Amino acid sequence: MKNLDDLINAAKIQELIKREDPQEKATRRILWVFAIIGAITAVAGIAYAVYSYLTPDYLDDFDDDFDDDFDDDFFDDDEETKPAAKTSESTEE
Repeated sequence: MKNLDDLINAAKIQELIKREDPQEKATRRILWVFAIIGAITAVAGIAYAVYSYLTPDYLDDFDDDFDDDFDDDFFDDDEETKPAAKTSESTEE
């Protein structure tokens, strides 16, 4: 009978060890949720980095060409259209 009592006590001890606290389950779920969100964020960040690295930047080339032509024309017009100085003859009439 002693062996049977030892076996029953060992089974009860195993049940106590295997029981999980409900709060422990909740923290484990929260940990899994954060792990999944972090993994999705990491994959999205890597995808964006690869996309921006592989996409050519046409807009910068266009803006540079436009700015150069505009600046040249603007400064040429300023030099040609200077106001004429008044002479003393025109005011003496």
